[in-house]
Amino acid sequence: MRISAKTRYGIAALVHLAQNSGEDRLIPILSISEALGISKIYLEQVFSLLKRGDIVVSVKGAQGGYQLARPANEITMLEIFKSTEQTLFEKVEETVPAKGQEIEKAMKEIIFDRIDIALEASLEGVTLLDMVHEAKKNKSTNDFMFFI
Repeated sequence: MRISAKTRYGIAALVHLAQNSGEDRLIPILSISEALGISKIYLEQVFSLLKRGDIVVSVKGAQGGYQLARPANEITMLEIFKSTEQTLFEKVEETVPAKGQEIEKAMKEIIFDRIDIALEASLEGVTLLDMVHEAKKNKSTNDFMFFI
């Protein structure tokens, strides 16, 4: 399955946001962009979708930035994907409705409905907090400290 850059960058940015924000702390998009090496302009487009999906909130101005709309354990990957991958959740167009209704129905029930159910169940079962914990687990332990 091919997941768009919007979704991949959105997840990475949200994990960074969850790792670095507190209750009152706003993270500027430039800070996220620099930390992750993602274009600021592209991130602004992604965060516009995430804001529309009620995943983040923003405050404008010099001291502005973004923060999560809810705690990380309440935000699922399903919500994030639905905010950024609208076409992934569109219903499949009919293929042969006029001359092959029985085939059409079989494809829908046996293939497409099952894929939709499995995808949604899988994404619903992973929260942003799970991603934060997994990222922490995977963080390199090769950070050397030198003393003089």
